[in-house]
Amino acid sequence: MPSVHDFDAVETWRRRQKLDRQWIRRLRTAFYKKHRSAEAALAELPGPAQADFAAQFTFHPLALAGRYDSKRDGATKLIFRTAAGLHLESVILRMTSGRTALCASTQVGCRARCDFCATGKMGVAQNLSAAEMLDQLVVAGQLLAREGRTVRNLVFMGMGEPFHNEAQLYAALETIVDSRAFDLHPRRVMISTVGIPEAMVRFAGRWPEVRLALSLHSVRPDVRRRLMPIAARHHLSELRWAIEQVAAIQRHEVMIEYLPLADVNDGPEDAQALAAYLRGLCVHVNLIPYNPIAEAPHLAPSPRGRSEAFSAALKAAGFPVTTRYSLGADIAAACGQLVRTEHRGRASAATKPR
Repeated sequence: MPSVHDFDAVETWRRRQKLDRQWIRRLRTAFYKKHRSAEAALAELPGPAQADFAAQFTFHPLALAGRYDSKRDGATKLIFRTAAGLHLESVILRMTSGRTALCASTQVGCRARCDFCATGKMGVAQNLSAAEMLDQLVVAGQLLAREGRTVRNLVFMGMGEPFHNEAQLYAALETIVDSRAFDLHPRRVMISTVGIPEAMVRFAGRWPEVRLALSLHSVRPDVRRRLMPIAARHHLSELRWAIEQVAAIQRHEVMIEYLPLADVNDGPEDAQALAAYLRGLCVHVNLIPYNPIAEAPHLAPSPRGRSEAFSAALKAAGFPVTTRYSLGADIAAACGQLVRTEHRGRASAATKPR
């Protein structure tokens, strides 16, 4: 069954029903702009058409299976279930500034297998379709509307490596920025990648306004390979070339994500090496606190003093640096903590975009 997000299929249905376009506009305004339920959106159609549309299109390819609200900060973890019975997670982040962001997933699990990330310990069970990516935004928008809030920023930093599901990611982005649908400005969307050079450049060419974040975490080859096995496939020189190309195409800073880990990548020599590697590039460094996971007992967050010294060294070298603060740690919703233990180790052939 096609999704309500399939605008070509909806248009074919409209013509067959001989409906004026205004009825579809009303349905979309209710569903996308006013964040109303599927039932309320259907009520915008003429009576005879409502049941037929409901029978022809699905509004929610995912089922909301659980919700956990942080008692410490403004994070809410949403657990979704796919039609195949697999579970994935996304996180609503309510900032003290008043802004609200959604951290969405592109896969169930992740095959990048980063050592510091619980999701990577799962392996990959299934790629998500564009409709499944979009449904996370739909449900979050409906929940937030009850609070008088809306999703201002969308980051694909949840489960999965977005560029391992590139075609479906692109299809989702088409609807996210479409004025007929969510109408989210591209600059309010960010894609985080572990570093696939060709895909990064391809993405920048197709989506020049959507921001890109690169998980770097070390520029010492042996350390980066240990933390991120995918680094064995893509040399640091290739990544530097990709950063240059992306910045030239997009004409704004590439976000560099760096996770300071105690006695692993947080020393003065690491800061010096990072500054040398990034010199001449249009980048902004985000230092992200490590959220410990049971699957990596050998890793620990960098002590505050060392992390501050690391930041100071980069700033002294002329780089803009921001130290981020994690939300949702008490509900295992912070960066690197998203994991569905029931899927760990589950293999699947569904590793290509559907």
